[in-house]
Amino acid sequence: MMATRGPLQLTLALFKPDITRVPHVVQAIRNRIIQEDFFVVRHKEVRLSRQDTEQFYEEHRGKFFYNRLVTFIGPSQALILAHEDAIKHWRALMGPTKVYKTKYEAPDTIRGMYGLTDTRNSTHGSDAEETAAREMKFFFPEFCQEDWYRVEEDRFRKGQVRLDEVKFMHNLF
Repeated sequence: MMATRGPLQLTLALFKPDITRVPHVVQAIRNRIIQEDFFVVRHKEVRLSRQDTEQFYEEHRGKFFYNRLVTFIGPSQALILAHEDAIKHWRALMGPTKVYKTKYEAPDTIRGMYGLTDTRNSTHGSDAEETAAREMKFFFPEFCQEDWYRVEEDRFRKGQVRLDEVKFMHNLF
């Protein structure tokens, strides 16, 4: 992996249940993440309860699609990704939320290739730094963003990491 020049930004990425059930799709998305020079700072498999899902999507309560979001539960994968302008870059790689349009307008994006519906759209990504901080804390309560920036960010940026392919996470060397 090439060292990057600018400071790294963190974002949360989720692989939703519609793709975690399909191992070759998960692997294809992992490959895209690495090809796009993202660092995988944290990664874990999760299975959210209905209550956890409602808490995670609280900001959407009352919207017409809320019930579809919170009933769509199952095995998922949560990742903290780092990249220059990570939020914007991950969202561009995912593609637009509306899968029916994405299949035509951005077919090479993750959602364009693997999304099924607007709810079962394969992935989630934070939309702002504040959201990313909250979402990372939700899935990785032990992770301290401030400590990571103070202790590890510079070494990640300089490429002093190695990908553990089994855990799908970069580790410092």
